[in-house]
Amino acid sequence: MGTIAAFDEIMGASGAGSSRPELSALQRWLDLTPDSELRRRQQAAEATFRQLGITFAVYGENDAAERIIPFDIVPRVFLPDEWARLSEGLVQRVEAINAFLDDIYGERKILRDGILPPDLIFGNPQFRPEIAGMRPPHGVWAHICGIDLVRTGPDDFFVLEDNARTPSGVSYMLENREAMLRLCPELFRQFRVAAVDSYPDRLLATMKSVAPHGVAEPTCVVLTPGHYNSAYYEHSFLADSMGVELVEAADLVVDDDIVWMRTIAGRVKVDVIYRRVDDDFLDPLVFRPDSMLGVPGLIAAYAAGNVAILNAPGNGIADDKAIYSYMPDIVRYYSGAEPKLKNVETWRCREPEALSYVLDHLSELVVKLVDGSGGYGMLVGPTASARQIEEFRAALIAEPHRYIAQPTLALSTVPTLVESGVAPRHVDFRPFVLTGAGGVEVTPGGLTRVALREGSLVVNSSQGGGTKDSFVLLPAELDSWVQVQGQQSQIQTQGAH
Repeated sequence: MGTIAAFDEIMGASGAGSSRPELSALQRWLDLTPDSELRRRQQAAEATFRQLGITFAVYGENDAAERIIPFDIVPRVFLPDEWARLSEGLVQRVEAINAFLDDIYGERKILRDGILPPDLIFGNPQFRPEIAGMRPPHGVWAHICGIDLVRTGPDDFFVLEDNARTPSGVSYMLENREAMLRLCPELFRQFRVAAVDSYPDRLLATMKSVAPHGVAEPTCVVLTPGHYNSAYYEHSFLADSMGVELVEAADLVVDDDIVWMRTIAGRVKVDVIYRRVDDDFLDPLVFRPDSMLGVPGLIAAYAAGNVAILNAPGNGIADDKAIYSYMPDIVRYYSGAEPKLKNVETWRCREPEALSYVLDHLSELVVKLVDGSGGYGMLVGPTASARQIEEFRAALIAEPHRYIAQPTLALSTVPTLVESGVAPRHVDFRPFVLTGAGGVEVTPGGLTRVALREGSLVVNSSQGGGTKDSFVLLPAELDSWVQVQGQQSQIQTQGAH
C-alpha cells in the first residue's frame, strides 16, 4: 500500500488540478496570501506558544525544555457530512471501550463467550487485578478518550489506536484555534467553523456529572506528576481554564477513605480527581511502593465510592495494541452492530501464522510494540535500513507477543508550509471524546498532527512532527454547535446535581 498515491484533502484523489469544490475558498486563500505573509503569521504563532511556555520534553535530550511543537498555519478542514459520520463511529467505539472495561473488571462475559483469549487480558501488564470488582461512580471508566484516526481516501477513515489512559494534546487544539482566530480571521468569515473553546467547560461538566452519589457541589482537582512532566503545561492550562486547583501528591491526604486537599485555610474534601499520573504511580500502597507521585490510600477511597478518578484506574488495558486488534469484535459484542469506524488491518505476532507472514514482509510493514507510544519502539519497513529491519527481526523472534504489525497506509496529505513553500504533508488526527453520567459527546475539532519531513509518515512531536488547527464546518441548518451542546451540557450537569 505504500506505493499508492496519497489522497490530498484539498485537491482530492489526483492531488493536482482544481481543489475539491467545497474547499475552493481555502485554495483561493492559499493562492492569494503571499508566502512571506504566511511565514510571518506562523512565526508569530510560534513566538506566542514559546512565550506562554507551551513546550514539551523529549526525555534524554538536554534541550527538551526549550522545544515547542511546530505549528502550521494552513488548517485542515472537515466537511459537515464527514464529521457526522466520524462522530457516530467515535461514540460507538467509546461506548464499547467503556462496556469492555466494565466487563473485564466485573463479570468477564466477553471471556466466557470466547471472544478474547483470557491470557491476552490476564497476562497483560496493563490489566490491574487490584481494580477487579471495583466500579467507578456512574459506571464510567473512560471519561476522556483520544481516538487516533488516519484517512486514506474521500470516505476512508481508520482508527490507528485508542488512548484511554491519559490522552494528551487538547491544549494544543485550543491554543492552535486561538492562534488562527487572531492571525487568520478572514478564514472564519469564509468558513462557518464549529467552536472548540468550550472544551474546558464541557470537561468540568463531565467531571461534576460523575461525582460520587449524593455530592451536590463536588470539589474537582487536576492531579499532576509535577512541572518536570512533559505535558505539565497542559495540566496547568486545563486546571486554570476550568477554575479548579492543580495539585500534586503532597497536596492530598487520605483519611478514613476520604481524600482531602491541604489548603492554607485548612483541609477541603475532594470528590473528583482528573489524574495525569499513570496507574503505576497513583497509589504506593497498591501499585509501585517506591512512587513519590501518588497518594497513599487513594485506591481505598476510590473502592469505597468516596472519590471519582478520571480516567479510571485500569484503563491501560484498552490502550494496548494487541487489544486494539480485537476492537472490531469488541464493538460487535457490546453494541450488536458492525463497527462504523474500521481498524487498520493488524497481524498479531503472538500468533505463529501472523509472525511468519510479518517476518517475510518486514520491509513492507509497520511494526509496533503493543504497549508502545510516542513513535518509539516502531519499525516503518519501507523507510527502514537493512540493519534496522534485521534488529527488529531478532526482537520479533525473541518476544513475538510484544508486537503487532500493520500495512504501510498511504496517509492523506494536507497542504503545509515548509521551507520550500506550501507542499503536501501526511497527517493523522486525534479527536477528543468525553463521557459523563449523561452520555458521550465528541468535541467538534481535535488535534491534527503533521509529519513535517517530506515523505515521512511519523507525526509524533518527539519524532519531528507538528500540529495544525482542525476546522469542523457547521451544516447550513445548524446555527451553533456550541449553543446546542451547551444546552445539553447544562441539562446533564443539572441532572447530576
